[in-house]
Amino acid sequence: MTAMPVTVLWRQRVRGLSAATLRRQAQQLLRLLREPAAELTVALVHDKEMQRLNALYRSRNRPTDVLAFAMREGVRAAGDECLLGDVVISLETAARQAQQRKVALADEVTTLLIHGLLHLLGYDHERSAAEARRMRSRERQLKTALAQASDSRGG
Repeated sequence: MTAMPVTVLWRQRVRGLSAATLRRQAQQLLRLLREPAAELTVALVHDKEMQRLNALYRSRNRPTDVLAFAMREGVRAAGDECLLGDVVISLETAARQAQQRKVALADEVTTLLIHGLLHLLGYDHERSAAEARRMRSRERQLKTALAQASDSRGG
């Protein structure tokens, strides 16, 4: 089972953020989630595009921080190659949230990437309070594991 590509679509330059780092993080997260053969696209967009997508697909005419579009259908064997889906992140919303939370933009984008990936895998914090707790717990676990993997690589 070989790692499938993670594609990062991004047209803007942002200090402290790189497509290569985001791609590596996504690949590591897919391994941690036992989905190393999954193909994923991560798109970083402006609020205007995010608002358009949110209105079109969720009937909410405002920007949001992250949207996830799952491509997987039906049951498959663990480890089978597949197109997992797309995670779309608004950099403008992420920047505002990072400032509010007093964290680096790169950290906020990582948090949103994790959140979006979990949605692709079926987690849904809007389903129930218990599911929201389960998702938050998994997000924390993944963020910790990703940081440890980064520390062990020296960066």
